[in-house]
Amino acid sequence: MNTDQQTILLAEDDSNQVLLIRRALRKANLTQPLQVVTNGEAAISYLCGEGDYTDRKSYPLPILVLLDLKMPRKSGFEVLEWMRQQPELKRLPVIVLTTSKEKTDIHKAYDLGVNSYLVKPIAFNDLTAMVKLVDAYWVNLNQQPFYTD
Repeated sequence: MNTDQQTILLAEDDSNQVLLIRRALRKANLTQPLQVVTNGEAAISYLCGEGDYTDRKSYPLPILVLLDLKMPRKSGFEVLEWMRQQPELKRLPVIVLTTSKEKTDIHKAYDLGVNSYLVKPIAFNDLTAMVKLVDAYWVNLNQQPFYTD
């Protein structure tokens, strides 16, 4: 894994949410490259390095996945379940970033092995603050579970 770039993968189908998250990253002065996929199948293809994502220089394995639950083709739950079955990806940190506060969704995400469950805030300043905290903890403080030589 190339940890120099510290790429974050955002799996989000709502283009408005993608735009807001990109703006929040810029406002928070975060410089990690953000790769975006808009459905669950694309997330799996990206993580496998298949299809449009075979060039690992352009599409490096991320150090963190921000995963929406309600996506087309495959849901965030299906992506998470698949990831946790892959030996090379099962320890990759995944944060669910969703609008759902449903207890069943929260429990299911944790049962499937999510590392953190965050509800998207409505106010942009709150989203920026959340992005800063995610960066501080998951990118800067957290010890990554695996590296390749």
